Amino acid sequence: MPAEHTYAARITWAGNSGTGTSTYKAYTRDYDIACAGKPPIRGSADPAFLGDPGRHNPEDMLVAALSACHMLWYLHLCAAEGVVVTAYEDEATGVMRTRADGSGEFTNVILHPRVSITAGSDPETAHDLHAEAHAKCFIARSVNFPVEHEAEIVSADSD
Repeated sequence: MPAEHTYAARITWAGNSGTGTSTYKAYTRDYDIACAGKPPIRGSADPAFLGDPGRHNPEDMLVAALSACHMLWYLHLCAAEGVVVTAYEDEATGVMRTRADGSGEFTNVILHPRVSITAGSDPETAHDLHAEAHAKCFIARSVNFPVEHEAEIVSADSD
């Protein structure tokens, strides 16, 4: 049965240095993200856009959201198919192109999951489940650029 889920976040700009946005360099790009009942996330712009490199930026969070969504679907599918995952890590990368007018967009994201499975698990099934995870990932289905995955499966047999 279809269901609808609603998500809410409060974004509070923390960058007024005293004169607001009186000039482009007069303010910081710092903000805080609050979601009820969860720790806050300290955000800023990418350093290329005068942001604080010590805070998460929206571009980082988009790539991380795609990676996390894929991982969560993948783990679910592995559990359902009898593939026992013992470790999972992903070095996801995204490319964003900017235009002369300052606008821009992501052109692609590539996930690089490295998955360890038990000796009794089927490496081929473990590999193939990435395609299904991609097809079901809520975030990947919501973006207008390609999200690819280049998975590495490490079986306990190969250690």
